[in-house]
Amino acid sequence: MHNKISYLIVRLALGLSMFGHGLVRLPKLQAFSEGLVASFENSILPEMLTLPFSYVLPIAELVFGFFIVLGLFTRISAIATAVVLLSLIFGSTLVENWGAITAQLIHIAFVAYIIHHVKDNTYALDNRFNIS
Repeated sequence: MHNKISYLIVRLALGLSMFGHGLVRLPKLQAFSEGLVASFENSILPEMLTLPFSYVLPIAELVFGFFIVLGLFTRISAIATAVVLLSLIFGSTLVENWGAITAQLIHIAFVAYIIHHVKDNTYALDNRFNIS
């Protein structure tokens, strides 16, 4: 029982963090995109990669975070979230934003926990719809 509650808490924490990141960025998507692109203008990453990523990122955070909160497609959403976070870690290294990497690594640890302990995902819509 304790494992299942712990899992729920970790899943909700990660999901709400990701969902919240996307939620606050979507209404100001243009400004967010411009700021992200500007922060990479002196990096080796070309704008033709940074610009589309800056528009996809908030949507991915919102959608995958929402699914994780609900416990719907939990494992797939956690893996997709890991891909997003690994992209962010790589980007942070390119602009030498070492401070951001700590928070990203903590998020990755939550993702790894969610994936590794998915058997404890009892309080989830995955179980209601028989999704593994």
